[in-house]
Amino acid sequence: MRAALEEARRGLGHTSPNPTVGAVIVKGRTVLARGHHRAAGKPHAEIEAIRALPSPADARGATLYVTLEPCSTIGRTPPCTDAIVRHGFKRVVYGATDPNPAHAGRADAFLKASGIAVTRGVLAAECASLNTAWNHWIVTGRPYVIAKCGMSLDGRISSHPEARWLTNTESRADAMQLRAGVDAILVGGGTVRADDPKLTIRGIAGARQPWRVVLSRSGRLPATAHLFTDRHRDRTLVFQKESLANVLAALGRMDVTSVLIEGGGRTLGEAFDARLVNEVVIYLAPQLLGGPVPAVGGLGVGSNEEALHLRDVSYTRIGDDVRIRGYVE
Repeated sequence: MRAALEEARRGLGHTSPNPTVGAVIVKGRTVLARGHHRAAGKPHAEIEAIRALPSPADARGATLYVTLEPCSTIGRTPPCTDAIVRHGFKRVVYGATDPNPAHAGRADAFLKASGIAVTRGVLAAECASLNTAWNHWIVTGRPYVIAKCGMSLDGRISSHPEARWLTNTESRADAMQLRAGVDAILVGGGTVRADDPKLTIRGIAGARQPWRVVLSRSGRLPATAHLFTDRHRDRTLVFQKESLANVLAALGRMDVTSVLIEGGGRTLGEAFDARLVNEVVIYLAPQLLGGPVPAVGGLGVGSNEEALHLRDVSYTRIGDDVRIRGYVE
C-alpha cells in the first residue's frame, strides 16, 4: 500500500475534480505493475496498472492494492469493479473508503459476490489524506477552503509601497506550492486595486493554472489589471455583491473542490466570521509594521470561547520566517 501511495502522489494537483489514486498489482512477492490516475476523464489508477502489466493474463490470481475504494458506478469512465472481475484478480486491498454515502462499501459487496477477497482500511488515514479537499467537496458540495496570508509579528499585512513582500523568497516559493495544489485562488476587490496580483503559478513545471476569483462589493475593478489582461484572463471570475458563502457554493457547482483565499484582510475576516475555513496557513515574518491593515479583519468573536481553534498545528522554520499550518476544529 505504501507503494500505491507513492504512485498516487504522482498525480497530486492534476486530477481534480477526481480524487488522487494509486494502484499496484502484486503476485507472490513480485510487483508486476503500477499505475495512477492522471487527470479527470483519463483511466483510473486500477486501469492504468492493468494496462502496465506485461500481459493482461498476468492479472489472473494477482492482488490489486489501491489507495481508494474502486469505483462501482459509471462516471466519466466505466466502473473499475467490472474490470477487476473481468481480469480475474484474486484479492483487492484498498485504503480509504469512498466518502460518498451512495457509493461507500458498494465495491466490497460486488467484488465478494464475484469470488474476490477484499481487505479494506489498510493505511486508511494516509490514503484519505491524499484527498482531503475532494472528500470535503463530495460530502458537502462546497470547496475545501485554505486561508493563507503572510504577516508581520504584530499581525499586519501592509508594507511600504516600495517593499511589496513581507516574507522571504523561500516562503513565497512554498506558498506557490499551495497555489499549485488548489482549483481556485480567491481575493477581494481591494487586493486587486491595491496590489494588482497575477495569482499565477510560477516555477512549477506542469502545474495547472487555477481559477482566479475576485469577490467585489462595488464592482469597481481596474480594466488594466493583470487578472483581466494576461494570457490567463479566461481563468478569472468576478462575483459582485455576493456573500462568500454563496460564491463558494457556486464554485462547488462548477466542480471546484478547493479554494485558497489569499486576502485581503476583509475577505479573510468574512471567511472566518462565517466559519467557512477548513485549514490555515500563515507565513510569519520577523517584522513589526504597525499601521491600520490587519491580516484578518471582520467582526471577530465575542469571547475566547468563540474563537476558532486549530488542531494538528505545525511550525516550520523557512529561513527567518515561520510557517504555521493547522486545521480548523
